[in-house]
Amino acid sequence: MAETPVGLGNLSWQPALSAPDLLAAPVRQALDAGGFDTAAVFVTSIDPTLADTAAFCEAFDSPPENSANCVVVTGRRGEVTSTAACLVLATDKADVNKTVRKHLGVRKLSFAPMDEAVAQTGMEYGGITPVGLPADWPVLVDAAVADRDWIVIGSGLRGSKLAIPGALAGDLPGAELLELALR
Repeated sequence: MAETPVGLGNLSWQPALSAPDLLAAPVRQALDAGGFDTAAVFVTSIDPTLADTAAFCEAFDSPPENSANCVVVTGRRGEVTSTAACLVLATDKADVNKTVRKHLGVRKLSFAPMDEAVAQTGMEYGGITPVGLPADWPVLVDAAVADRDWIVIGSGLRGSKLAIPGALAGDLPGAELLELALR
């Protein structure tokens, strides 16, 4: 069993696979499928009204530098549309207009509309996580995320959060480590 998360505020964490009701279906399926260290994935229940990062960090005394946000972007080049997820620390912003756009090889890039992101991921808005995303999506992980001992990310649901070692973010299916944050 992996070491219990530390430095993430006043929360009680449990192994994610022991609490499948706290995970969105695609997240449960990804954990069941394995392919990465699922024993290092922990979950905690929260009030869904506190799912947004700033509210979560304040309510649970969790340092923002230990939280990571997952944003879904879509881009086009000609008739081809590409979708990707970007994972950056809550204290940073993804450089979507330059770094991400160039990496994906698209001319125009924007944040995916909420209804499309929810429909394509099978996750709740405000809970979208890099765990369990569609297999054909690249997951662009900022290198600073991988440098953290532990990070808090979504669980696919607004009523819970996942904790994973930062280095595990770079091992998730489809993950690519990049310097993609504006600091």
